[in-house]
Amino acid sequence: MKIALIHDWIIDIGGSEKALREIYSIFPSADIYTLLFKEESLKKLSIPKNKVNTSFIQKIPKSREIYRNLLPLFPLAIEQFDLSEYDIIISSSHAVAKGVLTNSKQLHISYCYTPMRYVWDLYHQYLRESNLDRGLRGFLVKIFLHYLRIWDISTVNRVDKFIAISRYISKRIRKIYGRNSAIIYPPVDIDKFELYEKKENFYLTVSRLVPYKKIDILIKAFANMPDKKLIIIGDGPDMKKLKKIAKSNVEFLGYQPFDIVKEYLQRAKAFLFAGEEDFGVVLVEAQACGTPVIAYSQGGASEIVIDQKTGILFKEQSVNSLIEAIKDFEKKEDSFDFSVIRENSIRFNKERFRKEFKNFVFSVIENV
Repeated sequence: MKIALIHDWIIDIGGSEKALREIYSIFPSADIYTLLFKEESLKKLSIPKNKVNTSFIQKIPKSREIYRNLLPLFPLAIEQFDLSEYDIIISSSHAVAKGVLTNSKQLHISYCYTPMRYVWDLYHQYLRESNLDRGLRGFLVKIFLHYLRIWDISTVNRVDKFIAISRYISKRIRKIYGRNSAIIYPPVDIDKFELYEKKENFYLTVSRLVPYKKIDILIKAFANMPDKKLIIIGDGPDMKKLKKIAKSNVEFLGYQPFDIVKEYLQRAKAFLFAGEEDFGVVLVEAQACGTPVIAYSQGGASEIVIDQKTGILFKEQSVNSLIEAIKDFEKKEDSFDFSVIRENSIRFNKERFRKEFKNFVFSVIENV
């Protein structure tokens, strides 16, 4: 039984790449296909270079730096992979990987992190925030994204079975693709984090500084709570804009290596999150340190955080709603059991992921 693993691209190491690593550990004889990769990223994932096949995009000069600008080529590139010699195709897809061409004798299982957000539910927001909602350039981008939506839908029946990373994504797959999906939560390396009970008097968020993460809500909330401190770890295009609206009780640390991030996750009074995330690995990592999480109740947070037990979920993506949640947390702060919070994180560990994923794949194979 020959297996091929398909992943969109292997450039930076995020949650999807870590999931790919675990899938590869289940099927170490599989060959990997991806549009392009960085060698250092393969090394970090412990994936041998000789197991990886790439598209023509890998050969484009400076493609590793400008790959996002090459999006119009991705559908064509993913369809050029000849997978005819494989029995099982497993795509690890947040963009175009699920669009590989297969035949009727092959089984294609797609682990879907999300239908492409900038094409579907974040389409109008993406255009506004990129200043592409008007003008000739914006018009051309709209034409391309329209084409990409059509292509994305046309590839749905190339997949035999979908797996979603959360109930939230399962609903989106049903809404956009009209398909049911199993749910297997992504793997989180819980063992890299230890329970730490000596919390300090500051709040923390760790995030890329991009609009949909809603870091501005956190900053505006703390402008109304000058007696409280917020530390922000992460970098991104919104850094300058966010610094302009921040008061002196908000500290930006920029990008930090893992050991520093872990230290702050352990020491923080609570971890804050105002975005609507597909899953939210960092919410699990914070709880693995025994740190309560205060998060917007939509998206993956509602599946990761147990309201009033491992954190506080607030219902509106607004400054006032966050402020009320922080006040509620501080009233009940002493009632949170750090060991219970840590225990909640363990249900998302790597071993559970490997077991569930392997069992699902083989159960599908047996019933084909």
